[in-house]
This record gives sequence, C-alpha cells and structure tokens, in this order.
Amino acid sequence: MSGLGGVRNLVRQELVARQLAEQITEHFDPADRAEGIPLRVLDVGCGEGTQAVRLARAGHLVTGLDPNPVSLGAAQAALAVEPPEVRQRISLLTGEGGDCGRWFGPGSFDVVLCHGVLMYMPESEPMLASLARVLAPGGMLSVVVRNGDALAMRPGCGGDWSGAIEAFSNERYTNRMGQQTRADRLEPLTRTLAEIAVPLRRWYGVRVFTDQTPDHEPPPADGRQLMQLLDAEERAGRTDPYRAVAALLHLVGTRPG
Repeated sequence: MSGLGGVRNLVRQELVARQLAEQITEHFDPADRAEGIPLRVLDVGCGEGTQAVRLARAGHLVTGLDPNPVSLGAAQAALAVEPPEVRQRISLLTGEGGDCGRWFGPGSFDVVLCHGVLMYMPESEPMLASLARVLAPGGMLSVVVRNGDALAMRPGCGGDWSGAIEAFSNERYTNRMGQQTRADRLEPLTRTLAEIAVPLRRWYGVRVFTDQTPDHEPPPADGRQLMQLLDAEERAGRTDPYRAVAALLHLVGTRPG
C-alpha cells in the first residue's frame, strides 16, 4: 500500500482494486486463470498507474492511456521499480479515451477501466459508447464516477449549508483542486450501460466514511487500525443504505457473449 499518498486516495485505490479483483474472479473462466491466460486490459485515464501495475502483477496485459504527460511520467516511474516480467506486460500511451477507436479495433480488450474520468467530460454517454466498442464479447467495463446522488454529503458534513442545498438539484460541483467537474447518478448510468450492451453486473460505493479527510492526511500508522479502516469502508461500500451515500460509485458492466 506504499506510494498511495493520503488516506483518501489509499481508500479509493484499495477498495476499487478489491472490488475489481472480485468481479474478475467471478466473471471470467477460472480454467483460463488457472492456465495463466492473461486478460487484455485497457486503463483509460490511468493516471499514476496504480491499477495498471496491480493488474500487470496479477499476470494481465495492460495498456494505460492518459492525456496528461505528468501523470504518465509518474506511471513510468512507478513501473520502473517493478520486476521485468511486470514491466513487459504494460504499455503506456498518450491519448484520450474517446479516441481509442482510432487505435484499437472492435473487441480488442477483455477488461476496460474508466476510473475518475467521466467527471471531466461534458456528458458520460459518448465516452462509454466509445469504450464499449473496443470491449470483447464477454468483456467487463469498470467505471468509477463521482456520486451525483450524494453530492450534498460533502458540503453538508462540512457545515456548508448553502452548498448542500444547491447540491440536491445540481450535477456540477467544484472539486478539491478547484476544478469545475460533473457527477453521475446510478440510475441514468445503469440505463446507459444497458443501451451500449454492457448491462450493469454489480455496483459498489467507495469512500463512505473518509471522504471528509484532508487530502494529505496520512493513513493510520498502526497496521491493524488501517486494516480495520479498509474493512469498514469495504463493508459499507457493499451494504445499503451506506453505499448509496458514498462519494464515489464503482459500476461494473459485462458484455454478453
């Protein structure tokens, strides 16, 4: 878990990794996994490469795509300390997810990740449709978005009552970096996934209890306490009504076939 920064990012990355590993294990043929047949993974908006490296460590072939050279530089640095067998499983490319159809043919990937990207898009549908086109039959699409049904939680818990009231009827918000961004709601996203033939398989909440934590607050130094924190967040992310008010939603859809 080293190198994940503050507790908020650690919770996000650890929970998404656990949830994704669970869905991969349940969905894909265990005989293929036992024989070491790798999945072809596209990580759109791969950032610093946290999930890409984890999946490569698990034996999968990963293509990371990001338009930000600073993020890609950090991903390259993270990859540089990995063993050669992990490094050779990852390719890092500069580009936007909406353009992936230009580089990759239909059905090129078994798993497509789109984590923390849709919040910067004017709308979700075009990006999701583009990603669905490169997803193979039987493939899996993993999407992490800001939870539009819980936008009032952050300002409300912070005592910003006017901000909380405004959030009830607004999908736009200003993130902690001061950027104007957009949230998505579970029900419309579920409809979109059905329309692009990647119907929702499972959804989780991410960061129920720790969303108010300052960005750079370190994780608990006590390992037992840290595991309890992660286990509490993981359980909340699977349990109603807690998961519905998580800061982030993790949706997993699968293509028939």
